[in-house]
Amino acid sequence: MNIDWAALGSVIGVSLGVTVALVGLFTLGVVGLSKKESAQGGSAAAAATGAYVCFAACAAAVAYGISLIIA
Repeated sequence: MNIDWAALGSVIGVSLGVTVALVGLFTLGVVGLSKKESAQGGSAAAAATGAYVCFAACAAAVAYGISLIIA
């Protein structure tokens, strides 16, 4: 059995990077929703919109990952 260590390292690196990015994006969404509670007027709407965009990007990344697994 022969293991391609370079390919394994590449997969680990990409997986770690995508995981950190996805968690960071979700965290930005949660922070945006918490800012919406304390903000007023247009800034509350902007915070909510930004949070929903972050959550939509997270959902799209998860859906893409599931489609890669299924295909």
